[in-house]
Amino acid sequence: MLHHLDTSAPEMNCRQNTKGNGKREPSSSLSYSIMTTTKPSSSFNIAIIGSGFGGLSVAIALKRKWGFNDFVIYESGAGVGGTWRDNTYPGCACDVPVHYYSLSTDPKPDWARSHATQPEILEYIQRVADKYHLHQHCRFHTSVDKAEWDADANVWVIETRDVRTGEKQVSRATALVSAIGILVVPRYPKLQGIELFEGEVFHSARWRHDVDLHGKRVGVVGNGSSATQFVPIISEDPTIKVTNFVRTAMWYIPSPHIPYWGITKWAFAYLPLVRLIHRFWIAATVGLSLITLRSESDESQYEMAYLMFKGKGNNFLAKLYSKSSEKYIKDVVPAKYHSQIIPTYPIGCRRIVRDLSYLQSLNRSNVRLTFDHIARVEPDGVVTETGEKVPLDVIIYGTGFITDNYPLDVRGTRGTLKEYNDAHGGPMAYLGSTVPGFPNFFMIQGPNVTTGHTSALFSEESQTLYLLKFLAPIRSGLLTSIAPTDVATEQYNDMLQERLENSVWTQCASWYRVGSRGRIFSTFPGPLALLWWWLRNFRWEDHEVRGPGARQWRRRHGRSRKALFATVTLIGALGALGSAVFLKGGDPEEVIKQAVRVLPPRFFVVLILALMQRDISRDVWNRLRELLPA
Repeated sequence: MLHHLDTSAPEMNCRQNTKGNGKREPSSSLSYSIMTTTKPSSSFNIAIIGSGFGGLSVAIALKRKWGFNDFVIYESGAGVGGTWRDNTYPGCACDVPVHYYSLSTDPKPDWARSHATQPEILEYIQRVADKYHLHQHCRFHTSVDKAEWDADANVWVIETRDVRTGEKQVSRATALVSAIGILVVPRYPKLQGIELFEGEVFHSARWRHDVDLHGKRVGVVGNGSSATQFVPIISEDPTIKVTNFVRTAMWYIPSPHIPYWGITKWAFAYLPLVRLIHRFWIAATVGLSLITLRSESDESQYEMAYLMFKGKGNNFLAKLYSKSSEKYIKDVVPAKYHSQIIPTYPIGCRRIVRDLSYLQSLNRSNVRLTFDHIARVEPDGVVTETGEKVPLDVIIYGTGFITDNYPLDVRGTRGTLKEYNDAHGGPMAYLGSTVPGFPNFFMIQGPNVTTGHTSALFSEESQTLYLLKFLAPIRSGLLTSIAPTDVATEQYNDMLQERLENSVWTQCASWYRVGSRGRIFSTFPGPLALLWWWLRNFRWEDHEVRGPGARQWRRRHGRSRKALFATVTLIGALGALGSAVFLKGGDPEEVIKQAVRVLPPRFFVVLILALMQRDISRDVWNRLRELLPA
């Protein structure tokens, strides 16, 4: 049976409602004037898909920043948590220091160790959801089968299904926020006869706790972040014979889980500055891994991803990082694996694995590591490419997730999101957040917003603040729809790909790329601080808008652009005039005198105001650099 729900009504909540590429950025004053034109619209409502960190970050921001409660969270699972609810394999933990991998709005001073386990993180997520009363906004066991933009009504029509009963419903929302993340759909290897195996088989992301591994011959496929966490745990039982099948060697670095003692927890709880400094220090040191993420070109013009370091220094640091990792690996693993376990690709090309005890576990007599690829799967085991038959009772796939194929059926004004991505060679979005032809649609953890080596929560929170700016004119009633233009989106992504072309991520196959070797769609070409910088202001000129205030918006926007253009032109003229005088040996004061005589006073007022805006002054400086002689 199909039910129709009006999600703009109070019953929208499941239980109850409760109280550069050289691109110019407009000043924050323009953003503010547009977003505060009218009072909030009473019909404005939001649908969020996913109750992991991303979805909860959006919900928290709506409550904290706007005092807004007219939103619903669709969640196919039984509770909040996202990937931290679903991944329950033994040893599951975060490989980013937890004081950085936690919400800035809700610090937790009493983390037990530097790296939190899955149960600890899930408990933290549940506590945060309780604090903000988010469970009452959630529709659990509800899958979004389809979402389609209704251009006549300016709403998203959302078809959902109860995963337990199959009952379907239709609801409507002014804005749609996808916060499903990328670690959603398990990836299985393409192996001949994979369906023939008669023993127990499962993916690490769907761990079968009902399967007793005691006394079993277990084949583990994969050696990435998941497998390296559960292999040491299951192999602690000497009766479990583990054969770890590996296709590609990985770079490993040690990641000790350092305990926090009582005095440290006390300082984090009662001295907030200490906690902030600690968080900042983690962010800075974790970000140093980006030093390795530039490839060598143009006479070793290595540079840190955000251009902090230039020249051969970065080359030196990358080699130092590689040698340190290689030494760590060889110091720990048995010598018989040394010839195969060291990668031949540059460090950072694939995700660097933080190792707690995996390499050490390879010394156990009941653990065998093999780089002999699986040729086919048979009912009682596997056969490798060298012809070896490996009998198995259980196969566990630790082979990651499908990240290059958006799993939801979302339809905009010109087709589906999948069709848009396919037409552009893979997932693509404006600032990793919005897509042309999909009005009032926003993605948390969209394309190219993470680094692969640091906290994803920082980018999610940065995107969330940007989302509020995106939705503010719609909430106010000034606009009914907003979406980025094709030109702006393509220019932004061209700039990203140009930066990524010089990165180490082009040097090997990885899940960062479409089909493992195509376009880089996952990683951001710089530290997350740069993403935050790009997201701090809303570029109104990069968007198409509709609504009762669209003409007013264009008029204000047009005046702003004209004023900015006039200012930049003026400063460029002054720079050219000044350089001419200086080159001829003239007096600098003469420049000012000539300008005062020929230019009206209002231009100088605009000039002063423009220079007070750091965004504009940066563009002015770039303009002057073009005009002045080298």
